[in-house]
Amino acid sequence: MHNKPEISIIISTYNSEEWLQKVLWGYNQQTLLNFEIVIADDGSKNNTKELIDNYRNEAKYDIVHVWHEDNGFQKSEILNKAIVKCNADYIIMSDGDCIPRKDFVAIHNKHKEKGFFLSGGYFMLPMNISKLISKEDIEKQKCFNVNWLTKNGLKRSFKNNKLSASGTKEKLLNLLTPTKPTWNGHNASGWKEDIIKINGFDERMQYGGQDRELGERLFNLGIKSKQIRYSAIVVHLDHPRGYKNQESIDKNLAIRATTKKENKVWTNFGIKK
Repeated sequence: MHNKPEISIIISTYNSEEWLQKVLWGYNQQTLLNFEIVIADDGSKNNTKELIDNYRNEAKYDIVHVWHEDNGFQKSEILNKAIVKCNADYIIMSDGDCIPRKDFVAIHNKHKEKGFFLSGGYFMLPMNISKLISKEDIEKQKCFNVNWLTKNGLKRSFKNNKLSASGTKEKLLNLLTPTKPTWNGHNASGWKEDIIKINGFDERMQYGGQDRELGERLFNLGIKSKQIRYSAIVVHLDHPRGYKNQESIDKNLAIRATTKKENKVWTNFGIKK
């Protein structure tokens, strides 16, 4: 281990080496490099471990691989294990299918503030472009360039502003967006001590809304949030969501309703059992 990192970045993954490799390349391009990557691996086969071990030599940052046995979709549980392993006071959370733009870590670092968490966004790419993106495209940051993306089949839309906005326009869009600054699993950050104070994620929650519920307990703790979805940019690679089911979504909505009604800060189903 080098000196204590300024930031820990938790990346969740599950049997998705091709996408994870692109994401790790993205973090190697960061302008601010005093961070560690903590991979929250929800039971991937050995290929993921091999990929990580092979990449360690090339990575300009330390990688901590946190893994548990595959027991179905247990993302909340592996995220809690990853939170405990974070060596920095400040944590960014993102996913193994989100490639960060080179200023991603620097922007989270610049906007971090005691008493707040940060809420970023993502830019969804279609499958053909997700596949197409090469190591060189990431090194040259082409995959964040609207012209390059439209040349490769991306449709024109207002959402493309996410990638091209800068300066005043970026600030204005952050301000005007109707999207509330919630805790998003693909792009959010906060202080480790705040996350520990609320006992992390509720492990009863499977797919759908467990990130939002964590944010709702942070709000109940008195933490506020800041919107940076037009500043902290990740491109989201496409993938099928085989684990999405209505039953799990309904169960999670019920848990969130209780959190809200009882103004809950702590979950009994979190880091500390």
